Amino acid sequence: MQKLSAFIIEDEPRAQRILQNLLAAEFPEITVLGCAPSVVSSVQWLRAHDGSAPELQPPDIIFMDVELQDGNSFQIFDKVDIKGQVIMTTAYDSYAVKAFEVNSLDYLLKPIEPEDLRRAVSRAAALHQDLPKPQTQDTPAKEKYLIRLNDRIVPLKAKEIAFFYSEAKNSYVVKMDGTSYVLDESLDTIEQQMDPHRFFRISRSCIMAEDAVDSVTKLVGSRLRVIPNVKFKGNLDLTVSRARVDAFLDWLQK
Repeated sequence: MQKLSAFIIEDEPRAQRILQNLLAAEFPEITVLGCAPSVVSSVQWLRAHDGSAPELQPPDIIFMDVELQDGNSFQIFDKVDIKGQVIMTTAYDSYAVKAFEVNSLDYLLKPIEPEDLRRAVSRAAALHQDLPKPQTQDTPAKEKYLIRLNDRIVPLKAKEIAFFYSEAKNSYVVKMDGTSYVLDESLDTIEQQMDPHRFFRISRSCIMAEDAVDSVTKLVGSRLRVIPNVKFKGNLDLTVSRARVDAFLDWLQK
C-alpha cells in the first residue's frame, strides 16, 4: 500500500487512542496528522490544511465519529469542503443512511473490528490510487479513434467526442451529436492517451470533454454533477467523484 495520511475526528480520548493503535498495528504506512474532538476544531483544522503549502496538505482519509462535543459531524460538511475519503466511526447504526448521503466511503460500528478497518482502509487506498494521473509531456495526445462498425472502420476525431464511458465491462464513446459506439480500448488506456486539456476523467466510469459541459450543479457531500449540452438517450451518471472535484474545477477554468 502507498503512504497515506489520516485525520481523526473523535471526542473521546480513549476512542482516539484505540483507533490510532489499530492503524499503527494494521497500517504502518498511514500517518495520523492530528485529531479533533469537536465540529469547530475539525472545521478549523480542515480549513487550515487546504493544500496551500506542502506541510498543509489535506488528509487522504478522515475518520469521523458522529456525535461530537458541540454537535454532530454532519455539520462539518456544511462548513468546509471535505477532500479526503470519509470513514464514519460510531457506536450507533441509526446514522448509516445519513452517512452515505454525504458520500461516506464506509460506516464502522464501535468497537471497531480490525477486519472491518482493513476493509474500509483498503477501499480508501484503492480510490486514492485511482485519482487522475497527469499525462507525461513526451506522450502525444491521441487525435483520432477508430470505430469498428461491422466490416467498416470509421475514424473519429477527438474534437467530435463528447465523452467516453464504461458500462457492464464495455467501453463506449459518445459524439457531440449524441450517437454512441463501442470502443476496443479501456477507459484506463484512453486516459493515458487523451489530451488532458480537452478531456477529464470525472469518475471511474466516465471521461468528459470540455466542449460537452453545459453547466455544473452542486450535490450533497462536496460532489458535482455535470449537465451536458449533448442529447444522450442513456442513463449515464455524470457525477464528479469527490476526490476529483478540485482538479475538475481547475481543469474547467483553464
